[in-house]
Amino acid sequence: MTWDDETDVVIVGFGGAGAVAALQAREDGADVVALDRFSGGGATAISGGVFYAGGGTRIQAEAGVDDDVDAMYDYLSLEVKGAVSDATLRDFCERSRENLGWLEAAGVPFEGSLCPHKTSYPTDDYFLYYSGNEGLRPYRDAAKPAPRGHRAKGKGLPGMSFYAPLEATARARGVRLFTESRATSLVREDGRVVGVEYGRIPPGSFAARRHRFWTWAASKIKNYSPKSQRAWTRRAEAIERRHARPLRVRARRAVVLAAGGFIYNREMVAEHAAPYRPGMPLGTPGDDGSGIRLGQSVGGATARMDRVSAWRFINPPVAFTHGILVDKGGERYVDESLYGAAIGEAMVEERRGEAILIIDQALYRQARSQVGRGKTQWFQTAPALLNLWVNNRKAGSIEGLAKACRMPPEALRATVDAYNAVANDPDASDPLGKDTLAPLETPPYYAIDCSIGSRRFICPTLTLGGLRVDETSGAVLDDDGVGIPGLFAAGRNAVGVCSQQYVSGLSIADCVYSGRRAGRSAAANG
Repeated sequence: MTWDDETDVVIVGFGGAGAVAALQAREDGADVVALDRFSGGGATAISGGVFYAGGGTRIQAEAGVDDDVDAMYDYLSLEVKGAVSDATLRDFCERSRENLGWLEAAGVPFEGSLCPHKTSYPTDDYFLYYSGNEGLRPYRDAAKPAPRGHRAKGKGLPGMSFYAPLEATARARGVRLFTESRATSLVREDGRVVGVEYGRIPPGSFAARRHRFWTWAASKIKNYSPKSQRAWTRRAEAIERRHARPLRVRARRAVVLAAGGFIYNREMVAEHAAPYRPGMPLGTPGDDGSGIRLGQSVGGATARMDRVSAWRFINPPVAFTHGILVDKGGERYVDESLYGAAIGEAMVEERRGEAILIIDQALYRQARSQVGRGKTQWFQTAPALLNLWVNNRKAGSIEGLAKACRMPPEALRATVDAYNAVANDPDASDPLGKDTLAPLETPPYYAIDCSIGSRRFICPTLTLGGLRVDETSGAVLDDDGVGIPGLFAAGRNAVGVCSQQYVSGLSIADCVYSGRRAGRSAAANG
């Protein structure tokens, strides 16, 4: 075996988890080489840049928010649902303040401007908000609510504001980042992972610039033209095949896999999580499962591969949450005010992906007044207006609306009557736990298609499962639960805190937690 390069730790993938792992390993004295198939950043760089943190962070204190570790743990226990052990979840919560401080020391900007109302994502006036179900039943009954969504300071979706300082700090501290470098296999000696084979497009070459352009263009068009996205991604892949030079880098201590999930591998999604296949992939073309498959190639076991988060956010406008979501049988099945991923889970797991929002004229008018400049982000305004103007059916009666939607009229009428009875009775309680109900009594009535396969109200999806890892070290485990020597994993390559259910900011928080854990262990390995 001949080697083209040698280092202590090799990081495969340089998004949020990879950058954190590389920086931590470097802080612990290891020489680090990081490989990224594209230009770095991964899904983190195009995300909302939300970091879920609590227990009394500096930002919470700045906003006058009272929180503690126990409250954070009690709430997350309801969301995490055993994806990790209680001890690991407790450790995650206890390290939350420390990890936020570590990010700030690396240059990631945060601010304590508290959003005064519940929303799926705040406007640029606010950078701390309730990013999950904290203030809703039954969660608030089990844990003291507190806003824990720490949004990186920046406009719109400031994922780059979160990622860019990490990359800059890592480079400044000596991490060698090789972009346009695709890991193709792991190298083992005597059962131990000792290096990585990869293909690298010559840096600075015309081929590298073309590869970067087509991957950038594909990422920009993906939400609007999946066909063009796939075609442009294939162009980048053709450049890789034609120009990438095969290389090997030896890892004296360990390799860390941090190459994202597999939502862009539609065959893997169909195999492991078919009910979520109609949703829109959320992430980058790098989320193709390649990091998971690298781990499997040396005996790594996987878990929770069927877990996918479907983002059915109907707020904003908040008026939509006062309506009802029903299946094609006209039956209501979820508290409409819940966080979008919780609604998405109920929609797919309980109702075959079916969701039709029913509102009346009064809520329709309220909704129109709640969207627009200064009230919502552009990516919230666009789908809300599309739903109000195009993606709906309209009728003068509930029975007429049911017929237009090919629903049993008597079933929808019974559902609406039951809902109205609770909404009009101040002493009544909603059987699904919703606090804010509005009677649907003002015709005409509207039905908005919110199903996972809706072509006009796209439902983003991302995978949550991955390689099984030791929860103390981040070492990749085999089928017998034994660690594979020299191999660690982090982020969406690995099972982690958010691998059962998703809350905004929890994936990035897990990338930081698991990335630091893997980087620390890799630096100390060998």
